[in-house]
Amino acid sequence: MTPTALTIAGSDSGGGAGIQADLKTFSALGVYGASVITALTAQNTRAVTMVAPTTAAMITAQMDAVFDDLDIHAVKLGMLGGVDAIRAVARGLQDRDLPVILDPVMVAKSGDALLDNDAIGSLRDLLLPRATLLTPNLPEAARLLGCPMAETRRDMLDQASALIAQGAHAVLMKGGHGQGPECHDLLVTPDQVTAFTARRHATRNTHGTGCTLSAAIAAGLAKGMDLTQAVAKAHSYLQGAIAAADDLDIGQGHGPVHHFHAVWSHA
Repeated sequence: MTPTALTIAGSDSGGGAGIQADLKTFSALGVYGASVITALTAQNTRAVTMVAPTTAAMITAQMDAVFDDLDIHAVKLGMLGGVDAIRAVARGLQDRDLPVILDPVMVAKSGDALLDNDAIGSLRDLLLPRATLLTPNLPEAARLLGCPMAETRRDMLDQASALIAQGAHAVLMKGGHGQGPECHDLLVTPDQVTAFTARRHATRNTHGTGCTLSAAIAAGLAKGMDLTQAVAKAHSYLQGAIAAADDLDIGQGHGPVHHFHAVWSHA
């Protein structure tokens, strides 16, 4: 049986993040990808110039079409944009026994907002309890909790525990917004803490890193890995994609990571 994952997220016309990044990641990791588009964005490596949300009815229709025909093994949630989309996705996932990776996309790499302020409560109430794994970066975790951004490992652990208390089954605190020569991610479950450390790469081409990591974790779960193994494999894959990002030379702003770094290179 072909491992198959579904991404529910927004479209990035520049191709570096969102649905496009997720499908590239699934393909690079040997997983068939299906998609539900929650919004169209006009964006490139420098800015998001327009966002057009998909109607709740269309989100529901896409989910119904996929689930009625395809055998989905894991779901990744990315940009949802607003309350209506969040409610539609929550309804569509109801009673489906599937691992769900929730990447709480709030702000684009360009700094443009991708989640309405009034939607944060709905995301927390309706989807956090559905999440097998929540994958916030440090600013996203702070915004979900309404507190200052974590600065230390202790802060990261405390915030992960608070998010688990709000319903998430596990949390991957991503430390890319931290300081120092290394990036530290913490996978926190009710039973254990697993640290993932990587060298910080000197590149501005990091567009789509969050989407790529969460999609790679979903791909691992779709292939039958346990959560810790899926996160470890995804972490390694992303580090390779970031290390090769400058090979692509795409756009004039924050360029994308190289999703197919193991397959081809123009360096």
